[in-house]
Amino acid sequence: MDTENSATAVRKPHVRVRPRADHDLDSCARVLAEVHRCDGYPVNWPDRPGEWVSPGAAPGVWVAELDGRVVGHAVLSRGGEGDVAPGLWSARSGAGRDLTAVVSRLFVGPRARGHGIGALLIGRAADEARGRGLHPVLDVVASDTGAVALYERLGRERMATVEQRWSPSRSVVVHCYAAAP
Repeated sequence: MDTENSATAVRKPHVRVRPRADHDLDSCARVLAEVHRCDGYPVNWPDRPGEWVSPGAAPGVWVAELDGRVVGHAVLSRGGEGDVAPGLWSARSGAGRDLTAVVSRLFVGPRARGHGIGALLIGRAADEARGRGLHPVLDVVASDTGAVALYERLGRERMATVEQRWSPSRSVVVHCYAAAP
């Protein structure tokens, strides 16, 4: 046994992505609050963060754990009225808007970054979308440079940059991305 190497070995953190359970909502709200303080996401802080991470019927909702603690979250949903990316993908591909799924409510706590958690969450959502015969798309606030870099590093294609009205007094510039066909 090489005692020198075993004494200096660094324990690799255990990362796991699993379906979100109801008992995870408080942890998700706590992590979301950390992300909001650090990154300003979501732009409009929700009155009920636990409800915000649960946008109605969704084909998939996951959390990421780092050493058993919830540190990230992602939702796969059907595109709503305010989602631009599904329409862009539909126009570009010639496929119906109903053949897209939106990756949303995606966040990773600041202290848990650097472990590939965002990529794992995006990958899980994309796999679920494709398994349902849907094409994954997403929007990201243009000022969220960390998220933009992640999506582009993962090979997501920027379809457009658009301005969206998120409240009566706020417009936000967002990049719309799609997974490679």
